[in-house]
Amino acid sequence: MGDLERAAAMERAARARSGWYARYLWIFAAGQSVLVPMALLWHGLAAALTFTLVMTALVTGISLYAARQRIVRRGFGVRHGVLIGLWAAVYSASILFGQLVLVDSPAFAAVAASACALPLVVGAVLERRRSS
Repeated sequence: MGDLERAAAMERAARARSGWYARYLWIFAAGQSVLVPMALLWHGLAAALTFTLVMTALVTGISLYAARQRIVRRGFGVRHGVLIGLWAAVYSASILFGQLVLVDSPAFAAVAASACALPLVVGAVLERRRSS
């Protein structure tokens, strides 16, 4: 088997096994439906502890899942950094706005949760296209 054939085989394997990242993003996006309203609508020590435990469980779970994956395609680090950066910017703006302007607004919490999930959902859809 020549070098080009080996490279093509590796590329096919990477495409076939890279669907894990789309699942990772879908799970993280789904978590926003719980975490964002929790951050905006719950108050007090018990709420802070619950939020911390749920966020830690989500991030730990998806991080362990990602660490077990053997295949990452070229450009993964940049793509992941951009997606997480976009999520962090939307999440931070949503929490700040929700705590300062629209305090205890369930409607805003729902919109903010959707906005926070949006970059992750778009990333998951694009990743699914890339891996097929």
